[in-house]
Amino acid sequence: MRRTHFDDDNLAFGEAFRTFIDKEMLPHYLDWERAGIAPREVFTAAGAQGFLGMQLPEQYGGGGTGDFRFNQILGEQIMLAGVGGAGLGISLHNDICLPYFLHYCTQEQQQRWLGGIASGELITAVAMTEPGAGSDLAGIRTSAVADGTDLIVNGAKTFITNGINADLVITAVRTSAERHKGLSLVVLERGMPGFERGRNLDKVGLHSQDTAELSFTDVRVPAANVLGEIGRGFEYLVSNLPQERVSIAIAGVAGARAALNWTIDYVRSRKAFGNSIGSLQNTRFVLAELATEVDIAQTYVDRCVTGLAAGELTVEDAAKAKWWCTELQGRAVDKCLQLHGGYGYMLEYPIARAYADARVTRIYGGATEIMKEIIGRSLKLG
Repeated sequence: MRRTHFDDDNLAFGEAFRTFIDKEMLPHYLDWERAGIAPREVFTAAGAQGFLGMQLPEQYGGGGTGDFRFNQILGEQIMLAGVGGAGLGISLHNDICLPYFLHYCTQEQQQRWLGGIASGELITAVAMTEPGAGSDLAGIRTSAVADGTDLIVNGAKTFITNGINADLVITAVRTSAERHKGLSLVVLERGMPGFERGRNLDKVGLHSQDTAELSFTDVRVPAANVLGEIGRGFEYLVSNLPQERVSIAIAGVAGARAALNWTIDYVRSRKAFGNSIGSLQNTRFVLAELATEVDIAQTYVDRCVTGLAAGELTVEDAAKAKWWCTELQGRAVDKCLQLHGGYGYMLEYPIARAYADARVTRIYGGATEIMKEIIGRSLKLG
């Protein structure tokens, strides 16, 4: 089905970013996967070509546009090219971290940080998850105790995307005992005494995406690094979740489409019993089902992006997109790997890497079960 919601500027941006991927990322991607991290230079190269901070004002080096379709097409190209490990850090920087800086920074903070965010010289991360608090944000225990005008931060975070590379970490901290109104956001900067990074976690997939444990021991955070107002952290986090979940849904359906594309090419050329695998009825039926599911999911996600721009996207609609598209991604890569046979299990083939990468998408950003709970509660069943 023909997609109609991208305009010529969006499409040109997507083509330019795919050229960037082909030149700057694909030739090195397997080396980054083996190293367990993508180099910081990827961010500065992307920033130099206008692929970071599209929503930031032009005076700070951003694109000056609130059009999330640019973020969408960038995220799609990352998945279609098969560089999701390294590309996730870019999407997180643009889609998930940037809104906090855009909406809650003071003018002084904007001057300090936004230029570096747009250029890629300041890599961002958001630290919510703790060893004892994941989907339950109100369970966060990392503390921030006032000491004069400063806050003294103690605690730990885990599973933090961009955790090794990040220079600015938006950190959810507890500033009072109140369950929801006791949370605040502070920005911890690279080099602050007491702010330590643990090991780069060894994951099932997304190997070139650095994911780290962070620890805070009496970290002195000046009042100038408080993001927004004290006590409104939970509100800020929840307000950004729909965009975060749509971003994940975008990657999910694009990942499913990438698996489908790779598999169609493979079964056309691979021979078995004297004919192409693609000529077998089972192959046609499997791929017909996936092609249908991908197109239907794509239509819903595109509508979510339109709703996000109009301020109409609900928490429930974003939850529907997130769980459905990531579950679809998992089904698609599994079925497509099966059609690759033994070659599909070899990491030199993108379908094998996609299989490993896809599993976590049903967990991060809110697990499938949490998404269903959000939707179920909205139905007012009793």
